[in-house]
Amino acid sequence: MLVKAKLENHNEWLFLEEIPEKYVPNHRLSERQISIKHAPVDMKNYQLSTNGLFLLYSEMNFTENIRIETEVEGDAIASQFIFCKEKGNPTPSKSARYARGRHNIRYIPASRESYEVKADQEYVYFLVVLSKDYYLNLVDTSSPLHEDFMREMEKGVTISFMDEDLYITPEMRKSIEGIRECKHDGGLKRMFTDARIMELIIYQLEQFSQFLQNENEIFHGEDIEKLEVVRELLESNYVNPPAQKELARVATINESKLRTGFKKYYGTTIYDFITRLRMVEARRLIMEEKNNNMNEIAMLVGFKHQSNFTRAFKRYYGLSPTEVGV
Repeated sequence: MLVKAKLENHNEWLFLEEIPEKYVPNHRLSERQISIKHAPVDMKNYQLSTNGLFLLYSEMNFTENIRIETEVEGDAIASQFIFCKEKGNPTPSKSARYARGRHNIRYIPASRESYEVKADQEYVYFLVVLSKDYYLNLVDTSSPLHEDFMREMEKGVTISFMDEDLYITPEMRKSIEGIRECKHDGGLKRMFTDARIMELIIYQLEQFSQFLQNENEIFHGEDIEKLEVVRELLESNYVNPPAQKELARVATINESKLRTGFKKYYGTTIYDFITRLRMVEARRLIMEEKNNNMNEIAMLVGFKHQSNFTRAFKRYYGLSPTEVGV
């Protein structure tokens, strides 16, 4: 399996990897860090590969509108995530750097494609390319959700799980960050990477399934923009979040449509989304700020009582705040 990409009318490869297609459990991982910085591209790539797997985490921006040409030789399943925001645009929280993130899973037989990227945008591109053999060993493809996907795959026809890319959920972001920030090496890193890739694909499939179950409920582009307003409000006000009635009023969306739309497009309820934001910040305060005052941390992330914070934290992470801080 050969995976490669370059700028249109340029000879330099942004990435080029030849991967054996046969899935081999416990085979060693190969890692590379690559920087490309000359007009019109500024790109930092982290690449990881092994038999049947190529993973790319890329931070990139461009000084002019260009086209990127990609090519795949051999059957491949691509799990793709792309985030972008206007260059230099301030964001209310760390997680907002992933604004406007979209994802999908595609089966790609030998193919060549090109797509445009715009200037003055900051992109984070996360790509997992799996050989057909690797994917079949990783995922249970007997579910009804996989029926059409597997049928077209057997025909050798390009297919996406969803006709339109869906929004990336906080839990997907968490899995991506886990893969990128993993400190293990050797066999432990291989086990960790396999587990996180499976976790990430499960999150995608769960959202696809939920979306298809609710496909008769119509949401227009203006509804999506309103849900984005709600998401941004929650990310900047999760300590004292507005009530759902207030969120609906500010975003000018029906309260019922707000609840169902948020769950459909972000794969989580508003309550669970707020909990996720609080727990991530609490863990950061414990780990990065070396703050062991749990009552203070509870107040900082929106809990009035330390006991409620401790219960919520243990339910989310499986460990108490004091155990994480050890």
